[in-house]
Amino acid sequence: MLGPDKIREITNQVLSFSKADQTEVLFYGKDQALTRFANSYIHQNVAETNTEIRVRVVYGKKIGVASSNNLAPDALKITVDTARAIAQLQRENPDFKSLPEPQPIQPVEAYVERTAGYTPEQRAQVVSALCKRAKDKGVVAAGAFSTESFEIAVANSLGVFAYHPGTVADLNTVMMAEGGSGYASLTHQDAKQIDGEQVANEAINKALRARNPIALDPGDYTVLLEEYAVTDLLTFLGFLSFSALAVQEERSFLKGKLGEKVMDERVTLWDDGHSNDTIPLPFDFEGVPRQKITFVENGIARGVVYDTATAQKEGKLSTGHSLPAPNSMGPIPGHMFLAPGRASKHEAIKSVERGVWVTRFWYTRVVHPLKVLITGMTRDGTFLIENGELTRPVRNFRFTTSYLDALNHVRAIGSETKLFRNDWSGAAQRVPALLMDGFKFTGATEF
Repeated sequence: MLGPDKIREITNQVLSFSKADQTEVLFYGKDQALTRFANSYIHQNVAETNTEIRVRVVYGKKIGVASSNNLAPDALKITVDTARAIAQLQRENPDFKSLPEPQPIQPVEAYVERTAGYTPEQRAQVVSALCKRAKDKGVVAAGAFSTESFEIAVANSLGVFAYHPGTVADLNTVMMAEGGSGYASLTHQDAKQIDGEQVANEAINKALRARNPIALDPGDYTVLLEEYAVTDLLTFLGFLSFSALAVQEERSFLKGKLGEKVMDERVTLWDDGHSNDTIPLPFDFEGVPRQKITFVENGIARGVVYDTATAQKEGKLSTGHSLPAPNSMGPIPGHMFLAPGRASKHEAIKSVERGVWVTRFWYTRVVHPLKVLITGMTRDGTFLIENGELTRPVRNFRFTTSYLDALNHVRAIGSETKLFRNDWSGAAQRVPALLMDGFKFTGATEF
């Protein structure tokens, strides 16, 4: 961790090297460590420290971006010169107006010192408790426990400087038991809150229950989606539907629907990068403060997220949801929430005569973005619901269904929520479980 003073010194140096009309510097640094285990023992411990500088330069309406993880002055100058050379070769972007001006940013506490200082021995103790529990129950554990501290800063030639440090810890496991498998995970800013036995017990119970699954015919089912599955719904809705670029390009179902009912009235979805119930980040990758944006309120479409480019197209202000340049994906929600309901998961299924309990989805892919039509598979804990109770394990399903349609057939929403962080995008989500009707399973697997 370099801290704000040292990073400001580096970004000022980069800005001094640039003779462009406008210049932006994005700094990202992280210290990440991972303890991986399989066959119920630790087999790998790795750690990575890295920093990256990404420079965006603007000449008129030509834009160039270059990056480096070498912070030496000579290397920083080369990075600036590379961005300049790239800009000179670009076509003009007729929609570009300016990099963002400085705005007040409300800081948020997101850095936990003991997470940043968590040792391999401490991670091993957590994993050891998990593996011991697995061995005691005759199942086999695999998974990983990671801890990370990070710092992000953005500066530009118009006077922007924003800095934020944070931490995150994540433990996930798959338990195997004679043909059955179970999954569980736990994410928190404070590594001390990661309970290995709690995660183990959840996964073990599913693995033992999942042995000797029966086959069910494909069809439309009432489903209880656990939080692990619900997070997939929000991920796809976020980048397919709740982005201003998706609306502008007419590939979002929200096009022309703001103010109209688009989901069940029990559904409220929003994004809030300042909340302590997520992995907060108070500004985006352009240094613009993040705004709380409501996407759907009691089933009614309310809004989408903007970055500077999409906001300028409509004469609006950015909501603080840009990705690092160069970015062809547009703005993306980074801290999504689904409002909880009043029933626990097991209370929610009391009214279900026949349905399917789904722990999580796997290998999900887009079939039709406008319909939010997604295909994928269930995995690591799929069970039959009969007369309000979990009865038998079932073989995993292939599904092809519209997440939008599913959110129009909600029967109940869970009262408890779980926090997740996407490994690929870094986006965080907090979601409850969902009980919904008419979920389309289109095929079955042999396991």
